[in-house]
Formats: sequence, structure tokens, C-alpha cells
Amino acid sequence: MATAVELCSLENYLVLPDHTMDERIAAARKALGRECVILGHHYQRDEVIRFADFRGDSYKLAQEAANTAGKYIIFCGVHFMAESADVLSRPGQVTILPDLNAGCSMADMAEITQVEDCWEQLVRAGITDDSGDGVTPITYMNSTAAIKAFCGERGGVVCTSSNAAGAFKWAAAQNARTRTGMSAPHEQKILFLPDQHLGRNTGYSLGIPLNEMVVWDPYMINGGVTPERLKSAKVILWKGHCSVHQRFLPEHVDHVRAKYPGIRVIVHPECRWEVCQKADGIGSTEGLLKMIRQAPSGTMFAVGTEIHLVNRMGKEFAAEGKKVITLDDSGCLCTTMFRISPQHLCWVLENLVEGNIVNQIKVKDEVKHWAHVALDRMLEIQ
Repeated sequence: MATAVELCSLENYLVLPDHTMDERIAAARKALGRECVILGHHYQRDEVIRFADFRGDSYKLAQEAANTAGKYIIFCGVHFMAESADVLSRPGQVTILPDLNAGCSMADMAEITQVEDCWEQLVRAGITDDSGDGVTPITYMNSTAAIKAFCGERGGVVCTSSNAAGAFKWAAAQNARTRTGMSAPHEQKILFLPDQHLGRNTGYSLGIPLNEMVVWDPYMINGGVTPERLKSAKVILWKGHCSVHQRFLPEHVDHVRAKYPGIRVIVHPECRWEVCQKADGIGSTEGLLKMIRQAPSGTMFAVGTEIHLVNRMGKEFAAEGKKVITLDDSGCLCTTMFRISPQHLCWVLENLVEGNIVNQIKVKDEVKHWAHVALDRMLEIQ
């Protein structure tokens, strides 16, 4: 039976000012004690991430989710991250997403039925078989649990922007063993989804030429790729992207260099290849933070990533005499990540205090097994 707190709808919380949530969140956390762990992604707004027990990128938070002892994992991120936390959780643990509408536009660009159709076409073309002999699927963390399971079942792996290069190298090592043990008639390929930019930038950094990578468009017949191009390609990139990082353009790099001579430009690998080629450094959110931390005082950075993180960097590193600005003055926020507010967090916590679980993320058992396999492989990659 619902309690009075649960019956006090979320809408009643959302009309209250942010600052009025602080004491209530603190009181609820104190009441829950070690039973509750809050994970906060770097792109969260300051009003939310300051309550996080752990903050980081998706890779770091996946590790924390796997290791946490708390009964309740409150994931202040987006849906696919909470799914992964549930997959990695132990029996009895509960994963909660404060706002179920906090999704990811990139993850939505690859539906499981589209991926299954792509694979069937690759099988019919003789590029692979259903076990994955011929193609190793690698899915970015920004994908549904169903797609992670798809990759796990076919000998593939999940990766993040932190370890994408490691995933490519891992796939190459598996491929070498496959070719030696099974005498595959053609060289093993990689199917990388759903972010074409991360896949392209990673492959290129490892020496794979652009002309040996093709883009698979799920809305076109045969992905819009000829059989000849498929057979000659080493990497098949899914046609997906991050709505935030794709906004950065090469001319933004040129403009900021002209305006601030000597500035260092560092960008996220979800940015376009043309932007990454003009940058001084490329890194995940954790990697970008590391570059700035290790720089000497007086260094100025233009950073190509989500605006909340850039603004937080600017405040954090100002005390060290470093200046951090966005690569584009009209820098975009992650609108879906922004959906989670102090009001959502307070609503979830106060319901837990009353014994009510709201917004639980629960992956189906049949999906969880193979998604767990793919995520376990990811956590082993250096």
C-alpha cells in the first residue's frame, strides 16, 4: 500500500525551489545511512552532483556500481547507465534512476531490432556467422542493455571513451586467436556502435586508415554500404552520434586559437574526427580532467565537452591559476542528464526512508546474463 510520501506526487516536489531540498536530502541520507549510495555523472548539474558519494564518467561509475556495498544504488545519470549498474549489481541490490525520462539521444540511435537486422545482413553477405566469427561487435557504454547483451553473446564487449582503444586491442587479440584456431577465411572485423565518431577516432589513433572504415546507416538498404566496401573494411561504424559533442566544429578550434594565442584545445573523442585532428589533446571526461590537473599554472584550455563539466572545471582550476573555457561560446548542455534535479533526488530518497522504492531500473534476467558477460569483459580491459 502506498504511503503518504509516495502519494505526495513528484509534481508537488518539482514546484519547490532547488535550495529548499538541501536539508531534506541531507536528513534522508542520514536516515538511510550506508544502505544508500549516490553515483553522479560528471555532466550532472552542480545542485545534484554535490550530493554524490562517487562522481566520474560512465566507466568509473560502472566500477563503483560493481563494488558498492549499499542496498540502494541511486544513479544520477541517464537510463543506460542505471541499466548497467543493475546488471552489475549483486542480489538484493536495487538500482534507482531519479527521473525515468533521463535518457540518451545517442543510445536511442541504435535499437536492438536494427542491430539484429544489421547482423543478419552481415551474415547473409558472408561477412560473419551468428557466433561472431568474422566480426567482433563492440558497443559503447551509451547503449541499451539489450545491445550490450547482443554483443556479449557474440563474443563482443562494452567499452567507454576511457577504454575504447583497449577494447579495439582486446578485439584484435581475440581475433588473432579466432583466426589461428578456426582458420577464418577472412580477416576479423569490428562492428562499433552506436557512436561513429568515437569509433572512427579510436580506429584512426590505432593506425586504421579512414578508407578502411565504413558507416552503416540502419535506415538504408544494406546500411548504405556496397558488399565490396563491407568486405574490404576493417571497421563498420554505426551511424550514431552524441548531440552535444557533434556540435563542435573545426572552425570553433580555429576561432579560439585566433582569439587566445597559445591556448590548448582538448576535446572528447565523441567529437568529429576533423575537430579531434585539430586538437592538442583527446580524452574521456576523466582524461580531460587529468590533462588540466597535470598542466602548469598559467595554462589556458578550451575544452570541447558538456558545458556543466567545463564550467565546473573553470571553478575548480581557477585556484591553481589555470583558465578553462568552452570550445564554443554557445556550448550545449546534455538536456537529458539535466532532467535530474534536487527535487527528483529528494523525492526518491524520502520514499526510500518510508520504505517505498520508486523508479527502479530492473533489467530482464535473460538480457542481464549476456550484458553482464560483456560488461565483465569491459572491466577487465586496461
